Amino acid sequence: MPGPAHCRGRSKKAEVAAPLVDAGARRPPVGYRGPVLLLVGVVLLGVFAVRFGRDRRRLGHGVLLLLGAGFVGAWAVGRVAEGDLPVVLAPLLVLLSPLLVLVLAGLSIANGAQLVRREGWRLPNLLPLGLGFGLLVPYVVLALALVTENRWLVVLLASLTMAISYVGFLFAAFLLYSLCYGLLSYRPEMDAIVVHGAGLVDGEVPPLLAARLDRAIEVYRGEADAGRAPLLIASGGRGSDEEVSEASAMADYLIRHGVPEDHVVLEDRSETTEENLLFTKRLLGERGATTRMVLVTSNFHVLRTAILARRLRLDAEVTGARTAFYYLPSAFLREFAALLVAYKWSNVLMGLASAALPPLVLLATGR
Repeated sequence: MPGPAHCRGRSKKAEVAAPLVDAGARRPPVGYRGPVLLLVGVVLLGVFAVRFGRDRRRLGHGVLLLLGAGFVGAWAVGRVAEGDLPVVLAPLLVLLSPLLVLVLAGLSIANGAQLVRREGWRLPNLLPLGLGFGLLVPYVVLALALVTENRWLVVLLASLTMAISYVGFLFAAFLLYSLCYGLLSYRPEMDAIVVHGAGLVDGEVPPLLAARLDRAIEVYRGEADAGRAPLLIASGGRGSDEEVSEASAMADYLIRHGVPEDHVVLEDRSETTEENLLFTKRLLGERGATTRMVLVTSNFHVLRTAILARRLRLDAEVTGARTAFYYLPSAFLREFAALLVAYKWSNVLMGLASAALPPLVLLATGR
């Protein structure tokens, strides 16, 4: 027997809604794109592995490694969370990111102050301070935008964020691959071990340079124990404020620590890393030796040295010596800045393209 009219009305609505409910029930979970994330991540890591096997001295390896690890990590989070956690994590990360940037700015300023206190007011030591205060600029723009309600300030903030994100991603890739490259072992059976110089203090070898020389002695002794006797080249010219060349002071240190004098060779004309490599190559050629070598520098300097050696077509691997922890943030920033300058035009174009996206979107939407 049919029920009241209002009951029949509800029944019809339920019939109409039923397919929608069923469709909602059949929707795939939030993490349904997981296989795609995994596939993209595996492909990126595969390309990284192939390129790494051919030549591991490329900054692009860091980009591939970071992207591949990011996609695989996103897939793993989705698997563990069964599709629910990403929904919670996404807004949480959005809320935490500004706080993390503020923390990074504070740590950079603190490290810069410590570096200036220990090393003095030199331009390289000011990099952490510059980074810290630079990271605060978007917050100043945000405050002005909120106070003035000026939409173009919001666009400026978005442009700054995009440009900073591009540089931040590159720095993360550089730092990740620098740390990974520093863990790699060098190839034995080299013809020469080249120690890159650093500034002297009152004509004496400072701790930073001593660590490089100690690492070179360690490599030399490993070769000597295997029955080989490579040349040990001390590479470094004489600064305008130095009484002796870096190479001379380095050679004295090596000989005092047990390296035979006839195995120590001086290259005392170079003033830059590139000159270290070019003059050493020429020196080995004059002696009739091949240019297969291991370059010894500080751990923060290994990747840029390796990239430069590849650009100069040298058959060289790089190994690094440990550095005082407080010095590392500024040192890595200097290395990264040097690489940005080395590839300045491509980075300028990418930075401008990133910054141009927000105003272009605003103009395209007519808002």
